[in-house]
Amino acid sequence: MSDFFRFEWKSQLWNLAFVGGTIIGGFIANTWLTSEPGINLSEETVLELRTHTIETPGSTFAPEEIFSWKSLTTPRGFIMLVIGGLLVGFGTRYADGCTSGHAISGLSNLQLPSFLAVIGFFIGGLVTTYLIFPFLLSL
Repeated sequence: MSDFFRFEWKSQLWNLAFVGGTIIGGFIANTWLTSEPGINLSEETVLELRTHTIETPGSTFAPEEIFSWKSLTTPRGFIMLVIGGLLVGFGTRYADGCTSGHAISGLSNLQLPSFLAVIGFFIGGLVTTYLIFPFLLSL
């Protein structure tokens, strides 16, 4: 078995508390701390999102067509939320850190692995934004 998959999760139970706090904090922020339900988007962005089945872009902070329990039951929603989340977790573990950690701490310490990781993050973000995301929205 690869060393990557040898993880002693029992010694890392604080991670579960962190994830739980993140979920609870997100719920609190969305439910009680959001003053405006929508966001300002440019007309070009609104038109582009409407071509990808987002009916009312900008009316809510997170589009219901993507981020809802109903969306989770569709192939598109499952791929975007569950598979995407697993890939983010896998990538973070595989890269030995997150995008912020590599970009802020790693680059400020002039670490070559962090520099390469940040380049990979940007390439992955561009590929996802311009190739994968439009494909998933068209499902």
